[in-house]
Amino acid sequence: MPSYTDNGDGTVTDNNTGLMWQQTPPTDKMSYDEAVEYVENLELGGYTDWRLPTIKEAFSIAMLEGKLNPDDTSLALPYIDTDYFDFFYDEAKSYTGSYWTSTVCKIPANNDYEEMEKNYGFNWADGHLKSYGDGYNIDRSSTGFSIPAGVRAVRGEENVYGVNDFVDNNDGTITDNATGLMWSQQDSGAVNDDGTIRNEDDENFGYGRTWVDTLAWVEKMNEIEYLGYSDWRLPNVKELQRIVQYEKTELPATDPEFFDLSRPGCFVWTSTTAGDFPEMADYIAFGRGYGIDLVADTEQQSAMPMMGENDMPPMKDGKPMGPPPEHMQAPDTASSNATVDVTADDFVDVHGPGCMRTDYKDTNYIVTQAPKLSRTFWEKLYGEDYPYDFDENNTVTEFDLSNSENAADYIVIYNYALLVRDAN
Repeated sequence: MPSYTDNGDGTVTDNNTGLMWQQTPPTDKMSYDEAVEYVENLELGGYTDWRLPTIKEAFSIAMLEGKLNPDDTSLALPYIDTDYFDFFYDEAKSYTGSYWTSTVCKIPANNDYEEMEKNYGFNWADGHLKSYGDGYNIDRSSTGFSIPAGVRAVRGEENVYGVNDFVDNNDGTITDNATGLMWSQQDSGAVNDDGTIRNEDDENFGYGRTWVDTLAWVEKMNEIEYLGYSDWRLPNVKELQRIVQYEKTELPATDPEFFDLSRPGCFVWTSTTAGDFPEMADYIAFGRGYGIDLVADTEQQSAMPMMGENDMPPMKDGKPMGPPPEHMQAPDTASSNATVDVTADDFVDVHGPGCMRTDYKDTNYIVTQAPKLSRTFWEKLYGEDYPYDFDENNTVTEFDLSNSENAADYIVIYNYALLVRDAN
């Protein structure tokens, strides 16, 4: 449970982690380089050793029951404990509440879009954890463009919080001595209902479940005392994020010496309900955080809000490259011209491995199955037919969904699960 101390000098100490935080962030957004310079020159509470937090440190103080009210921010609840921390909404774009961290995505690029270096941040306005262009390419050359984001400085010993201490118990379980949690070594995509392990050649290997069906599967695992225990549960999103290994150059984004995921790019459910959307649950992408390249051509750009002259992303071969600023959103309806010529090839790693996204808990909402474009992308990604039943007459696409329904995401409500229990 969160435990903070207001030190009365503009700083707040997290009693769980020992980290000290800047209580009131600057109101102005900054480029990444400006953010680095700001924390290096910050003197606060009598200390001068302030720095940017890692993404795990930043996420440690997230309060995931927030609610964004874009029409009236006085009715909104930031995704941070405002009894201890100050937060200021951008009144023009209330959903742009991302703050810089020191953690960058180092997965090699598959296309021009991914050549831009992405820096992970948590959005205290809408509760998203993903990555943003920080002004550099992955070869560290400058792009000349960084999104503007907020800064909340932290101090404390680096490379302590969020560092795992895994032990392989040689019985299908992994213990993290850093947290006292025990994990299943394999995810649900490789485990049958009776607890036996599927081989990669088995028909149902890598078969995912909805969130509701996943909860039922967890109950079955407890009934059969899977791996010798009957107190397994789904991890909450903070617990699951703790085993992500950011800045890896290969997928999946966790330690393969200890975890055996059924797909390198699998999405893993958590028990956490999305703050703004109770019909959705949070998941962590241990592979690329796919979305649609919405700035691939001028037709798509014309359908989105105009950017200022100084906000344009860098160009390559006549096309904008890199993650668009977070105020560039997907169109709200399928009637937009932005759907023209969009194919499975337009899916790119928008958010970065280790991002937190949301999917529908069950199949009885507007998205009764992965939209048509996502099914096509599945077949391209995995080299196999889409394995789940769907109505061929259902032609829903990502662009039929509103922004709040992950309009630009690779939507797969059939995800996997890692089991967790308290080791002690």
